[in-house]
Formats: sequence, structure tokens, C-alpha cells
Amino acid sequence: MAGPPFLRTHAHREKHLSTRSNWLRAAVLGANDGIVSTAGLVLGVAGAGATREDLVTAGIAGLVAGALSMAAGEYVSVSSQHDAEQADLRMEERELERNPEGELQELVRIYEQRGLSGPLALEVATALTENDALAAHSRDELGFDEERRARPLQAAGASAAAFSVGALVPLLAIALAPASVRAAAVAVVTVLALAVLGSTGARLGGAPARPAALRVVTWGAVAMAVTYAIGALVGAAT
Repeated sequence: MAGPPFLRTHAHREKHLSTRSNWLRAAVLGANDGIVSTAGLVLGVAGAGATREDLVTAGIAGLVAGALSMAAGEYVSVSSQHDAEQADLRMEERELERNPEGELQELVRIYEQRGLSGPLALEVATALTENDALAAHSRDELGFDEERRARPLQAAGASAAAFSVGALVPLLAIALAPASVRAAAVAVVTVLALAVLGSTGARLGGAPARPAALRVVTWGAVAMAVTYAIGALVGAAT
């Protein structure tokens, strides 16, 4: 006989979008940089009057250098975060060895601040400490969530791959478009790619798509206009 509805249990697990934060941030940042920096590079060189071969060469060089730079930058940045997390965990481990009772009371106070009564907070803290004290303090005192922990290699790989994919968009446009509409083709394709990137990144993160797309397109267009103007000025001067 089935129990009351409020006592029935169902296999239910919510998939929160914040668990994507590490790789999503690196991928969106990498793709955006790949599109904007490569488009700016080829437009700047095009503004100086370069040939198609020179533009493609510059674009490929920018793609390779940019992807490696993004990977290295993400790896160093996220490694620093990872090192800080590990240092905090080592400190917490030492405190658990030196003063286990004090650390237990620290957990009790945390749970009381979250709304548990004193006896229940002590019961929960004791059970979690007996199971895995360091994990309990890592999660509830330090705020480290295993799914959101810093992963340098993941961030570096996602950033480099996304940069390369993004850079291919203006590179293909500059390589395939006729000379008479080369700059316009790169600008149009880049704006469309940025709009898609902005809206896709927002949807993956659970945010409104239109403001994100508008933000990405606006700054990308500014970057392209500035680099093309500078390239044109340098080409005229030389």
C-alpha cells in the first residue's frame, strides 16, 4: 500500500547551471577572444592594404599564438586559484589534528547560523565529522564545492579549443571573400558569430540571451572599427 503523497520519494536530481561555471567561463572567453582578436588582426592588416596571402598568414599566426596564449593564461590563473584552495585545505587539516573539538564547535556554529537548533546542529556536525571531517569543513566552512573546484587543465583546454574555433570564423571569411568586399564580409560574419556566441553562452548559463548578445556584439564591433582605422592610418603613412 502506498504511503501518503508527502512521504513518497522520487528519484529526483536537479541539474544546476552553476556547475558549468569553470569550463563555460573559459570556453566563452576563449571563443570571444578568438573571434574578436583574429577579426581585428586581419581587418587591421587589410586596412593597411595587405594581400589575401598576407591576411591568411597573419590570421593563422594569430590563431596559433592566441590559442597558446589563452591556454597558458588560463592554466596559470586557475592554477593560482587551485594552489590557494590546496593551501586552505592543508591549513584546515592541521587544525583538525591540533584542535578537533574546536573545529567541531565551529561546524556547530555554522549550522546554527543556517537555522538548525543547537542539539540538531551538534548531531549533524558530529555525524559529518565522523564520516569525513575535512570534507565537511571544506564544503561548509571554506565554501569549496567539488563540482566548482579549480581545474587548470580543463580550463586551459577549453579556452584554447574555443579560441581556435572562434578564430576560424573571421579567418575563413577573409580567405574566401572577394577582395572588393573582404573587410565587410569579415565584419558581418564576425558580428553574427558574436551574437550567436553571446546568446548561446547566456542560455548555457541560464541568463537572458539578448543583453548578453548585445554586449558582446557592441564591444566586438568597437574593437574591429578601431583596429581597422589604425591599420588604414598605418598603411597610408607607410
